[in-house]
Amino acid sequence: MKNWIPHIITLLNLLCGCIAAIYAFHDQLILAGIFVAAGIFFDFFDGLAARLLQVSSELGKQLDSLADMVTSGLVPGIVMYQLLSDSIGFNLIDVEQGFTSVNKSYLLSHPYLPVVGFLITLGSCYRLAKFNVDNRQTDSFIGVPTPANAILILSLGIIAQDTDWNWLYYALTNPYILIAISLFSVYILNAELPLFALKFKSFGWKGNEIRWIFIVICLSLILWLQIYAVPCIIIIYMLMSVVHNLRAKSNNV
Repeated sequence: MKNWIPHIITLLNLLCGCIAAIYAFHDQLILAGIFVAAGIFFDFFDGLAARLLQVSSELGKQLDSLADMVTSGLVPGIVMYQLLSDSIGFNLIDVEQGFTSVNKSYLLSHPYLPVVGFLITLGSCYRLAKFNVDNRQTDSFIGVPTPANAILILSLGIIAQDTDWNWLYYALTNPYILIAISLFSVYILNAELPLFALKFKSFGWKGNEIRWIFIVICLSLILWLQIYAVPCIIIIYMLMSVVHNLRAKSNNV
């Protein structure tokens, strides 16, 4: 029976992803973000449960990737699709507000433009498949993990709908910027960039120093900046990983 406990947790991740996808298709990005966050929470604990119960299996590994494909692959693709769809309608900017108008007629001549957002889903799929066969990623990541990328895209969508900063609103409703973000997302998912993993083998300080420091930084930024903290956290995650890798290389020399 205990073999099923990690599988049930993984399936709860998948369920949250399915619900998030429904909300994302209806442009209710805050609710989509809540269920993505819940799915990532379950994703964090399924592997830990398997290790603690000593029931890790190939089936669990495959289930984990399939669930992540929905929660952290499909949903951010839908969100970017919605952002690009909205950008086509939202980018006739009032000249009196001091912003440059976007050529809406040119954009509307390309009705499939929002499909570019699903490049994120394709990039996530490729990353998850590569992760399953890449023996280098047992204790760390190479490229940004799909949950982190999903959180990044969801946060940008929520910020675009909720921000009071005009310059940020117009940036996140500009189709060219959104296309650039989509391409950047695909790149960081699959880049040869070593990143530390957030999955704990134990909760002690030794061996988890960088993880606990990162968690403290995350909590502090969230309390200070709230949703605006999320893109900053992803950038800090990549920078801390680079510094950590450089220090590890210098110690091994």
